[in-house]
Amino acid sequence: MITDVADSNSVTVQPVKGPNRSRVPVGRVTDEEAVSLFRSENLASLAELATHQRIARHGDRAFYILNRHINYSNICVLDCAFCAFGKRKRDADAYELSIDEIAARSDAAHRAGASEIHMVGGLHPTWKFSAYLEILGAIRQAAPAVTIKAFTAVEIMHLAWIAKKRMPEVLSELKEAGLDCLTGGGAEIFDQAVRDQICRGKETGAEWLQVHRTAHQLGIRSTATMLFGHIESYEQRVAHLRQLRDLQDETGGFLAFLPLPFKPAYKLAHLPGPTANETLRVIAVSRAYLDNFDHIKAYWISFGLDLAREALNFGADDLDGTIEEERIYHMAGAESPVRQTVDSLRKAIEMAGLRPVLRDAFYNVLSSETAAR
Repeated sequence: MITDVADSNSVTVQPVKGPNRSRVPVGRVTDEEAVSLFRSENLASLAELATHQRIARHGDRAFYILNRHINYSNICVLDCAFCAFGKRKRDADAYELSIDEIAARSDAAHRAGASEIHMVGGLHPTWKFSAYLEILGAIRQAAPAVTIKAFTAVEIMHLAWIAKKRMPEVLSELKEAGLDCLTGGGAEIFDQAVRDQICRGKETGAEWLQVHRTAHQLGIRSTATMLFGHIESYEQRVAHLRQLRDLQDETGGFLAFLPLPFKPAYKLAHLPGPTANETLRVIAVSRAYLDNFDHIKAYWISFGLDLAREALNFGADDLDGTIEEERIYHMAGAESPVRQTVDSLRKAIEMAGLRPVLRDAFYNVLSSETAAR
């Protein structure tokens, strides 16, 4: 229990037994304490608290990865209020990549030394389930050594619907075809009243959690996200984090948590979005509360590299990677570049006073000296 956010030096750590081998504070941060932390204006104390916990887990290390994002199509049957990415097939800016195009991008990433392909897209209204199996097979053939991290929970539910199969069966077939890891997108905020306003028709919070629970039970690791800074309350944020923490206690299957700042766009373009200070506050509170998550990611695409670097001193320990191509945030107006070099990621980490470490998708440490620059 944390009784005073300013007294972060009093927090001690101990090893966690079982599948989550993090080092965590003795006594968990309660929901009430987490709400108080969100309300705190003392950013310096939040940074101190979160940094203490980051150091306990990772010392002076911060991570990055050589990866490639592929957004296979933006054609989607949903109409989420915040999403500028999803389009109808008739829209002028709708697109879909062919299997050959996806394979070619995977091959290029493999040749460039990427260790991860990250692939998500819209809920395509006409593609059959077999097409997704073919896509995974094509990626695996083109890039045999990479980890394939693909699909959000709602994509998995969509695939189960079009395949007319149970969700565990679909996940098993995807795994057999090459899927290694599930992405964490689509979690938004689990509270249904919020979802009814920002993503009506999408999966419920309980369904998102069940997809990830099932994936973990099948040996498929995943990441977790939270979209913040729109209409949610602090209490709804904490309830979201609590459900993630509970599932991690149960399965140990989450690799990292990514807080995603809302970008004003589409039907919610009138909202201001979170400030930089609020984004740093979310990083710090997430690090304090999610004591069973090894990694908190400052996703530079959504933060911008400068703010992501600053987040490394608020509890984050990972910037994500080189990425090469990103459409979801950029169609919502993100001004960050679509790619970073190894040098730029390493420099950002070093400017934060930390030691850059090249990782793979599962946070196994790779040799940074051999990375392509």
